[in-house]
Amino acid sequence: MAMDARAKIGLIGDDLSPALFRAAKLDPVRLAADRAIPTPFADGRGLTPHLHWRARAYLEQILALRDEVVGFVLSHVDAVVPQLFAALRELPEIGLDGDRLFFCDLPRLDRPASRAYGLARLKELRQWIAECGFACTDEALADAIREQDIRSTLLPSGDPGEAVLLTGSPDCESWIGEALRAGGVTPIPLEARLPPADPALPPLESLLVQALHWPGGSFAGAERKRAWLDAGIDRHRPVAVVHIVAPQDEEAAWCATPFAQLCGERALPFLSIRIPASGSLDEAASHLTRFARTREAGTGESHSPAPRETARPLPPARTPRPRERSRKSLASVADFGAYQKEWFARIRERAAAGEPLALVNANAPQEILRTLDIPFVVNQWWASIVAAKQQSPRYAGLLRARGYPDDVEAYSAQGLAALFDGDEALAPWGGLPRPTMLHAMPESDPTRMLFDLWAEASGASLHLYERSVESRWTLPMEWWHLLPDDWEAALEPARLDLMTEDLRQAIARLEQETGRIFDEGRFVEIMDLVNEQEDYYRRTRDLIATAPRAPVGVVDTMPATMVPQWHRGTSWARDAARAFFEEVSARVESGQACCPKERLRLMWVGRGMWSDMGFYQRWEESHGAVFVWTMYLGLAADGYIRRFDRGQDPLRALAARFVTMGDELRMPSWAGAWHVKEARFHRVDGAIAIDDADPFVLRALEQSGIPVLKLPMGNYQVEESGDTDRLVRDFLDTLPVPGPLPGSGV
Repeated sequence: MAMDARAKIGLIGDDLSPALFRAAKLDPVRLAADRAIPTPFADGRGLTPHLHWRARAYLEQILALRDEVVGFVLSHVDAVVPQLFAALRELPEIGLDGDRLFFCDLPRLDRPASRAYGLARLKELRQWIAECGFACTDEALADAIREQDIRSTLLPSGDPGEAVLLTGSPDCESWIGEALRAGGVTPIPLEARLPPADPALPPLESLLVQALHWPGGSFAGAERKRAWLDAGIDRHRPVAVVHIVAPQDEEAAWCATPFAQLCGERALPFLSIRIPASGSLDEAASHLTRFARTREAGTGESHSPAPRETARPLPPARTPRPRERSRKSLASVADFGAYQKEWFARIRERAAAGEPLALVNANAPQEILRTLDIPFVVNQWWASIVAAKQQSPRYAGLLRARGYPDDVEAYSAQGLAALFDGDEALAPWGGLPRPTMLHAMPESDPTRMLFDLWAEASGASLHLYERSVESRWTLPMEWWHLLPDDWEAALEPARLDLMTEDLRQAIARLEQETGRIFDEGRFVEIMDLVNEQEDYYRRTRDLIATAPRAPVGVVDTMPATMVPQWHRGTSWARDAARAFFEEVSARVESGQACCPKERLRLMWVGRGMWSDMGFYQRWEESHGAVFVWTMYLGLAADGYIRRFDRGQDPLRALAARFVTMGDELRMPSWAGAWHVKEARFHRVDGAIAIDDADPFVLRALEQSGIPVLKLPMGNYQVEESGDTDRLVRDFLDTLPVPGPLPGSGV
């Protein structure tokens, strides 16, 4: 039913031009990410400690506007908004559904496959608007685009006098402006304007191109961000640039380095300042005022290539705890260390001989590299080695010394840190060779900037895969039953089309760069080996879940799963998974248990504590508590198998494996139901999580009756205080102890 011509529509995402809505005679109301907005809705549901502040602010505005607008449109501007859309599926009390909520998954890489995907998404949005009763013609859209471009040219610019250009976190609190004005300058936020539309393109396509070249958000990349700042400096002619890094704004932390470099080239004073998460702001305000007056950022030149940073409170003093060694019980993993070292030595030899070397994020398809026989190292594997060798503090120092953040996406930044490791005696396993290519799928807010800067520092070519996001309102909840064989029916065809074309283009580019030929027969063999390997993990997971007592704990299952996973698609990895299964099966049959006094079963939610594996066994003697589950074996069992024995394209099957990578772990609806299923299957008595755990996963676990402890720490925390142990002990003391387990003797 058509509504009033002045009806409003809520909009989250500055990459979507208002022209599309105005052409349909709708008044777009942009929701703002404002820290000052109270968040009683999230507070009352226990989401505040875990849910990103921007998502909480958006939720409150959605609640306030839901009766005044036709609906809400959300776009893929960063990693928070997709999480928000997925969270809305989990919050029926808000009273919105797919008829009034639309997620527009616009891509970020300007290439043919991404343009086709983005145009399809914009057409879906236009159809949704029409179904709401507000259709628009191409002529009306073209007129609205021209009008919007005129509006953009009228935005203020020029010389306001002594001005400081503010970059970084968009939510610049009022005290920042007051501190700068007290220093005698006018603060001007750097606006992320949409570029002018191309009148030669069809109207809808011109909106897509505008979005693809929008400099804001988390996925624009270093080159576009620098050009954005460069244009802002020309437009406003500031006397200095101040870069604000607010708590939880990870992309802004990584932007500080390229912005400092640009300001250095232009001899413009630059200050990067972090807003403390808690405590007094007086010191930060005082420093801002002093910088505004003197243009000096503490010590050294304020326009140094390494950004000057202040207002970053020192962490509380921590008492380092001696790391007790974990106890391994599986013979099948005994030779993993030797194999890994031999393999890595071969990698180093091949790199030294001039062969290409790829560094890849775990969510980037490695199977095509294996088919092309291109040596590669998985970024997260290297991070686990750095942690296991206790080199994390030194690597943090290597990043800090060059102006990179050492505490934002630290787990994924260890490969970048390795570029600067010149200490042959301390470098883990002889050191990571300099890569010639980097592969990543930008999923988190800082990933794109991190890999852009890594490519610049190393000279490596950068291969990026488009990260699409689940945009359906209704999902196949028990996806773990569907994905192994019926992945084509379970996943959106448009997402599979995009990822498959991405793979084809990556193969063509790799063939051109290396001169190697992609052998489709070899690729099928690799895919078959992977499926066989993952099936052994599924069978092993089932054994552990159903055994009367846990035959092994996560200290064994984590390396037994992840070491072969880095080599998946090889006979060695398949055989290692089979040996793992056979040994666990024998332990179950003989009644062996990793903790004879088992009384409590625990699951670990989030990345593993590779630097302190003894943590997981610390509670066995005192509480009979056994960690039986982590995401590693669970995801291997349910997330990787993609069979293609029904005539499907094996390359499309690979796309189906990676198009959901990460959704199973951190996307509400996908992740919550799966974690609850796994918790119940493993008969866990409680779950312990760290700060990268999705809040709706924890919420789903709690709603299902499973107690949850959220530890205020990351998996890459260099040191831990005794508070962590106390929190765990107190949590375990509150868990009801079940009756005696069969054969437990207790």
